[in-house]
Amino acid sequence: MSWELKLHLAAHPVAYPLVRAVGRIAPVVRVPRVGVVVSDAALAKEVLNDPAHFTKTGPGSPADLWTPVVGPTVLLNMEGAAHGDLRRKLSGLFTPRSVADLCGTVLEAPVEELRNALKAGPVDLVAVVRRLVGAVICGLVGLEVSEAVAAHVAGTAITSAIRLGRRSLTPAQVLRCRESLGVLTKPAARAWADGDPTTVPGRMRQLGLTEEEALGAVAAFVLTGTETLVSYVPRLVALLHDFGWLDRLAADRSLVDDAVAEALRVTVPSPVMLRSVAADSRIGRVRVRAGDRVVIATISAANALGSFDPERPHPPQIRQLWFGAGPHFCLGMPLAQAEIRAVLGAVLDAAPLSVVDRSAAGRVLIPSYSRLVVRRG
Repeated sequence: MSWELKLHLAAHPVAYPLVRAVGRIAPVVRVPRVGVVVSDAALAKEVLNDPAHFTKTGPGSPADLWTPVVGPTVLLNMEGAAHGDLRRKLSGLFTPRSVADLCGTVLEAPVEELRNALKAGPVDLVAVVRRLVGAVICGLVGLEVSEAVAAHVAGTAITSAIRLGRRSLTPAQVLRCRESLGVLTKPAARAWADGDPTTVPGRMRQLGLTEEEALGAVAAFVLTGTETLVSYVPRLVALLHDFGWLDRLAADRSLVDDAVAEALRVTVPSPVMLRSVAADSRIGRVRVRAGDRVVIATISAANALGSFDPERPHPPQIRQLWFGAGPHFCLGMPLAQAEIRAVLGAVLDAAPLSVVDRSAAGRVLIPSYSRLVVRRG
């Protein structure tokens, strides 16, 4: 059994086999009590590019999960003109210069520590990436970098409440999630009020965001970026190790982009995406009705291409599907890519490396390693 399969089964021992089995039946299958499951990449992109018929705000959509926790003005649960306007306001945060400034500020010290640690002995990459992601969260919300661990704990306390088969949260879960979110939004609110342009919330105010919009954006970045990066970077390194690519990339960095993209395809940061049918339509040969829940099995669509192979090009229907498509394409992709490159660069600088210990994380939203120890040599 491959380690990728072990990670999926540890995270979702029932839902993962179900989703993959449905994908083998047909490209689109109506599953009782689950929804209309789409496992084909081209059809998935058609759905994602058609917000008039498939929305993030109807029954069974992400809004059912997130709105009780974060409120109504978050990119995760918006559509239409309001969503487009908020994205335009936020786009200034993700220019190459803005991303470079943020990463240069918060990642320089932790990445240098990683380089030194790899020279000294074994390193658990999961723990390292957790600190790095926490540092970026601190930069986003206005916390001191010394509070990185607490920021990450607060973020994961929210995402851990979400499961693939869960349509909504209980009142107790909503309360706990709101308490955790408050750890992050309170300092962000202070930073927005101060208007300091060296902080991300301060920059949001300069860009014309209201306090509600700024705090909603902070919540969205934390919720979408926390677990995905902590999951992806160790899995990237493990794939490179297991398929014999670590030394090759260390010798030829021109291949890094292809390797990162291929690892994203294999690991799929968003293994499932949800939409609600807003108006009667079709997905492939299957009729859908207003109110139906659509489950886009991104993991099945992307993995249909085969096992890890950075030299194989991605066909258009699969390219960057894990970041979404259409009006909801991941706004924070440039920041995620910069974080990935920073850690991978430090790892490749220490090559040759071996994975000497690893274990899968259980009861997590995104399949992850709980521990991935690497050592030089």
